[in-house]
Amino acid sequence: MADDDRVVKLKAEHASLEEAIEEELGRPVPNSTLLSDLKRQKLRIKDEIHRIAGP
Repeated sequence: MADDDRVVKLKAEHASLEEAIEEELGRPVPNSTLLSDLKRQKLRIKDEIHRIAGP
């Protein structure tokens, strides 16, 4: 897979995780364990995007 295609896919995953985080935060009692996991995944993807795309 070309780097550009990979970055597009990762950005879509990043946006999906952001939506999941916002949804969980909107609950009366957010699940802190789930939020931590979602945020960790989102950060991992962000780091990979920066690694592929460069500075």
